[in-house]
Parts: sequence; structure tokens; C-alpha cells
Amino acid sequence: MSRIPAKRTTEAGPLLKLMYRIAGRRYGAVPAPMAVVAHHPKLLRASVLHELLAEKASKRLPANVRELAVYRVATSIGCSWCVDFGTMLQLHEGLDIDRLKHIDDYADSPAFSRPERLALAYADAMTGAQVTVTDEQVAELEAEFGRDGVVELTYQIGLENSRARVNSALGIVDQGFTSGDACRVPLP
Repeated sequence: MSRIPAKRTTEAGPLLKLMYRIAGRRYGAVPAPMAVVAHHPKLLRASVLHELLAEKASKRLPANVRELAVYRVATSIGCSWCVDFGTMLQLHEGLDIDRLKHIDDYADSPAFSRPERLALAYADAMTGAQVTVTDEQVAELEAEFGRDGVVELTYQIGLENSRARVNSALGIVDQGFTSGDACRVPLP
């Protein structure tokens, strides 16, 4: 259970009930971070709007590169909720989730392509206690993905750092999105 309990539907006003209904249809269940942040309605609205806009805008990178980098941040920080939800998103993108078991060995694993390894190394460089990104690393990413791709990758990695740290601090843990117990969202 999270450190701040989720706001129950019975405590929700009409707008929050609508948001819960939409989220439930989209994901199979109301995401726990949403239900916790619901205690602060203005931040909830800002968060939902930001997430929708970031999702809509992030279309320059291949989905596998973006999702792997975000997943790497989640595993590095240790956000079990983010790992669970991120795995479900990759599954729905039609990506190979079996290779996620080898994420810690990405640098040498044949399961990951060169562009994926570059993005994963960048995620590592952005996620530690100190940011260790180098000029050479950014130049290599720019050559691979273009400037807009580097900006998108940086933004998504930074956004996942924020999500994972907030969820971890609030004690929000995995919800069963990939186990099939909590969420039975049909594959596209």
C-alpha cells in the first residue's frame, strides 16, 4: 500500500469519477499514481494533461528505443510500478518483452540493437545521482536520431526520472498490469 492512500471513487467528485472511468477503460484499471495524486486536484489535472501532451508529441523516436530507455530508468531507480506499467506498454506496442530480463547486460547483449544500446547508455548517464552525459554521447545520439530525436529521448528519460522518483517516494508499487490479475486490457 502506498504511503498516501489512493483516493477512492466514493470520495471523488464528478470530474474525478470521469477521469477514473476514462483511465480504467484505457488501462484496465485506474493507475495508482493517478489515484494518489487525486488528493491534489490541480496537480492531477496538470499531470494528466502533461502526460497526454508528452505522449502525443513523442513520435520522432522509434517506439522500441523510447520505451526501452524509459524502462531502463524505471529499473535503475527501482520503481516497481513503473516497471510493471512500462512492460504493459511495451507489450501493447508489440515489442519483445522477453529481452527485458537482459536489460542489465544491454551493453554486450545481442538482444539489443546499436541504437537501443545508445539510448540505454544515455538513460544510465541521466539517471544516476550525478548526470554523467558527455558531449560525445550527445553527438553520437544526434547522428543516430537527429536533434529532435535527442530532445525527445532526453525529455522522456527526464520525465520517467520524475515519475519513478515520485512513485518511489510515495511508496506506490506495482499494480499487476503485466500479471493479468489487475488489468486485462485487450491487445490492439
